[in-house]
Amino acid sequence: MSANCPAAVVVLAAGEGTRMKSAMPKVLHEICGRSLVGHVLVAARELAPQRLVAVVGHESERVSAHLAAIDPEVRTAYQAQQNGTGHAVRMGLEELGGVVEGTVVVVCGDTPLLTGATLARLAGTHSADGNAVTVLTAEVPDATGYGRIVRDGASGAVTAIVEHKDATDSQRAIREINSGVFAFDGQLLSEALGKVRTDNSQGEEYLTDVLGILREAGHRVGACVAGDHREIAGINNRVQLADARRVLNDRLLTEAMLAGVTVVDPSSTWIDATVTVERDAVVHPGTQLQGGTHLGEGCEVGPNTRLKDTTVGAGARVDNTVADGAEVGERASVGPFAYLRPGTRLGVKAKAGTYVEMKNATIGEGTKVPHLSYVGDATIGEYSNIGAASVFVNYDGEAKHHTTVGSHCKTGSDNMFVAPVTIGDGAYTAAGSVITKDVPAGSLAVARGQQRNIEGWVARKRPGSAAAKAAEAASRAPETPAGES
Repeated sequence: MSANCPAAVVVLAAGEGTRMKSAMPKVLHEICGRSLVGHVLVAARELAPQRLVAVVGHESERVSAHLAAIDPEVRTAYQAQQNGTGHAVRMGLEELGGVVEGTVVVVCGDTPLLTGATLARLAGTHSADGNAVTVLTAEVPDATGYGRIVRDGASGAVTAIVEHKDATDSQRAIREINSGVFAFDGQLLSEALGKVRTDNSQGEEYLTDVLGILREAGHRVGACVAGDHREIAGINNRVQLADARRVLNDRLLTEAMLAGVTVVDPSSTWIDATVTVERDAVVHPGTQLQGGTHLGEGCEVGPNTRLKDTTVGAGARVDNTVADGAEVGERASVGPFAYLRPGTRLGVKAKAGTYVEMKNATIGEGTKVPHLSYVGDATIGEYSNIGAASVFVNYDGEAKHHTTVGSHCKTGSDNMFVAPVTIGDGAYTAAGSVITKDVPAGSLAVARGQQRNIEGWVARKRPGSAAAKAAEAASRAPETPAGES
């Protein structure tokens, strides 16, 4: 195992986050497809730690359940009362059996912009310099609210971290801040935590006091400065949440564009961290790519499209569409104004056209559902055509039923397919039909009443109306002989 792989990572996720003004624990708020703590766990896992523990407190059951869902191997430690960061780390170490031999990295659960690369650099600096503790720092334009890094004027060594509320005016002028992320020698950390006092303005155990304790004991205290101060930004309110979402979104789009993806307007395009996109895909303005969505090579998506957990095949076109849990085959066409619900699968070169809604439907290669139709709980074969304004009537009020349409079928406009029903290969159905019985292969199904014209009905039933006057005028007009115009 690499020397930079820590023995343990402790994630602090116990706080309530009152400034979020939310019924949801702060660390569960989401940006770009993951919770705040979810982003932190992904970064921590890049270090390949031997053990990973998250300290929970506020709504511990809810947070613990979320952690188990996104990372089943993470351990949780319970902090019954939020008595400070030092106390939280003690709870984490106790969950791991007390003293941890090797490097212990401590991260905050509300720093979603933190990267695994920065954590690796912190761990590497800590190991290379032989520090007892190494703090990740950053220089920020506005340090209000953050703990200040106090250095020795001669050597530049870190002498203390002073919380904003406890800082003097001269200390508050310092722009280098504590990120709340540290790498410790595990044994020295355990010893120092036992000496942390609570004689501060909050009456809490500050983890930052460990630095002074170790320094006074003659141990080396170092720092690693983050390359981008935005990485260490903690989220405390909805404004900061939105700011972090914008930064992370820009980062993800930049990575995609550098990998060969065309993003026409990054300012109006949103992408989750879990989305994958192949080269030469084109993403038009107003598009949102969410969850496990994948865009194949050379496909074109948008504008004004939202795809969640949807796969778009190579060369496909998806325009002004909402899709959730769908599969769009290679060179298929969707939209504009289509809605693909979970379980929809479009084959190669298939089409779901304008104002088409599909759910739990498998559409074969080359088959077209061009416009104004609902296809639910259905299987349609290859190279069939579904007429406009067709409805697959799948629900009887209690249960869903399935419709099967074969290959090379032509169904008329304004058809109702009352499931369960099967249309055989090569069959036709007439416009306006309500199909309630199976149609054999190669047959034409006609299921509509005979047309009957009742002459003079308007004059008798609507005398004096505009329609009656128009009909009377038409009856007086001379007929045009056949063949003349």
